[in-house]
This record gives sequence, structure tokens and C-alpha cells, in this order.
Amino acid sequence: MVYKFVELSIVTDESIEEAVNAWVSRGWELEGIRFAMSESSRRPAMAFIAFVRDKAEPHEPVRGVPRLVSTVDDGDKR
Repeated sequence: MVYKFVELSIVTDESIEEAVNAWVSRGWELEGIRFAMSESSRRPAMAFIAFVRDKAEPHEPVRGVPRLVSTVDDGDKR
């Protein structure tokens, strides 16, 4: 199994729905949601959403990390 965790700093029904729909449409299965509460408010300060999927499924590229480019010499003929 492979796990994915998404952190939400703005916790609304819309932000949770958007995050869950986005990752489920990419093949991830919702595992659960945990809330971090603030002492001064009844509303959660943050939410952590856990997703899971089989390891055999193709992985998405990690944001901010470039994909590997082949360095094999193809016999450049200039």
C-alpha cells in the first residue's frame, strides 16, 4: 500500500470536498480525516486527509521535482 497525506489549513466543507474529489479522481481511496482543534475556537484549525492505494498503480510525479530525463547517448549526429 502507498499512502498520501493532504494538509488543509483552511477547513471548510468546500475545501475538504475539493481535496477529496481531486485525489479520489486520481485513483486514491479516502482512508480518513483528522482535525487539529484550536483552543480558542470550536472550528478546526487544520485538517489532515489520508488516502491510500495499491502500490502497483502508477505514481504521479511529485510537484516541484522534475521528471528524470534520459542521459543515454543517442549518437547525436551534427
